[in-house]
Amino acid sequence: MTASPSTSGYVLYGTQGSGSAIVEIGLRWCGQEYRNVHASSWENASEQDALRALNPLMQIPTLRTPEGEVLTESGAILMHLGLRFAEAGLLGDDAQQRDQILRGLVYIAANCYSCISIIDYPERYSTRTDQDDREAIVTGTKARLHKHWKAFADMFPGRPWLSGAKPGALDAMAVIVSKWSGSRKHLEASRPEFFALLQRIEATPQVADVCAKHWPPKTA
Repeated sequence: MTASPSTSGYVLYGTQGSGSAIVEIGLRWCGQEYRNVHASSWENASEQDALRALNPLMQIPTLRTPEGEVLTESGAILMHLGLRFAEAGLLGDDAQQRDQILRGLVYIAANCYSCISIIDYPERYSTRTDQDDREAIVTGTKARLHKHWKAFADMFPGRPWLSGAKPGALDAMAVIVSKWSGSRKHLEASRPEFFALLQRIEATPQVADVCAKHWPPKTA
């Protein structure tokens, strides 16, 4: 899909506390200018019509490139940035690293990120309408999500980062998606070394800045 070309760099459609934070991290690491458009399927006061025109599923993040191309799916957007701005190192330093980073991005999208929609909207995944059924779906999906994260931690150790010598695409994806549905708390208990790695990623300056914007510290 092609939209009208942008004259001010990338245009990112998303909202606070969402997966658009992943793309913001990637854009900043690549040194790219971007403009945020507040849009989501669940916020009626947001730019829903503009989002729907670019992405019929109204999923965020949705990214419009400076050339007017429309990109969706966080992992695919990170791959685009990593290939287009190879000097930023989002996809590692060599082919072997790149292959494992691509594997990890697809793993998170397919196994972890996909669980979040079920947890947030269990009614979409059942023909029953009783509350007990919805709660059972949520409970079972959370358990599955946490199992997927433990497997990821075992398969993708930081060396010293998930993307190699410096933080990259896989670090951006993991640090944000792991913030949802109790995954961090579960990992702190079950995979403390991986939990510490996520904390290190989040403490890097640009990630910390994006996270503070999307999840501002609570005031007393």
